[in-house]
Amino acid sequence: MTILLADPVVRAVRVLDNGDPLVPLDFAPGVWVREGLARRLDVARALLPSGVDLRVVEGHRSASDQNAIIERYTAELRELHPSADAVELARLSSRFVAPLAVAPHVAGAAVDLTLVTASGVEVWMGTEVDATPEESGGACFFGAPVDEEARRNRTVLADALGAAGLVNYPTEWWHWSYGDRYWALLTGAGHAVYGPVEVPAWARS
Repeated sequence: MTILLADPVVRAVRVLDNGDPLVPLDFAPGVWVREGLARRLDVARALLPSGVDLRVVEGHRSASDQNAIIERYTAELRELHPSADAVELARLSSRFVAPLAVAPHVAGAAVDLTLVTASGVEVWMGTEVDATPEESGGACFFGAPVDEEARRNRTVLADALGAAGLVNYPTEWWHWSYGDRYWALLTGAGHAVYGPVEVPAWARS
């Protein structure tokens, strides 16, 4: 059974922030993540087969940006599920965007990424990055039935990132994290090591 980010068991995980700073990813312009995550992404890149690399689409996200995504997607869901109450809407929304209180991106602990060839062309993963469950017919779930090429590429991605210590959010094949509450829950860590953080003022555009 998939544990969603809206589940109270995720919120119950303690956070003892270890103070790792946000750092820019040297291979992904404009993307900031916690230093410990950046190191693990370097490890993952080294583990990938020759001829493929990671393309990180997004890392740290501000609280205001997170809220905007939540509000936009919840409005879409409200139209699709007019009889759903607030609890059910929050559950449905969390398949695609985390509640602010536990959001890995806001902690600088998550990346949205895919694989690219040596020439920079994205490989086929079964859906586009950030395809909602509705848009993709559920194919955005990591374990969804997809064609052989997409399954092979998802496995390559998962093998490298998993070996580097990251965990996947199962409703989004592209979302991987380290150090946040969801990571702590899945790995059995005693607590999360990253809580909400902001990009330094001098680095904001």
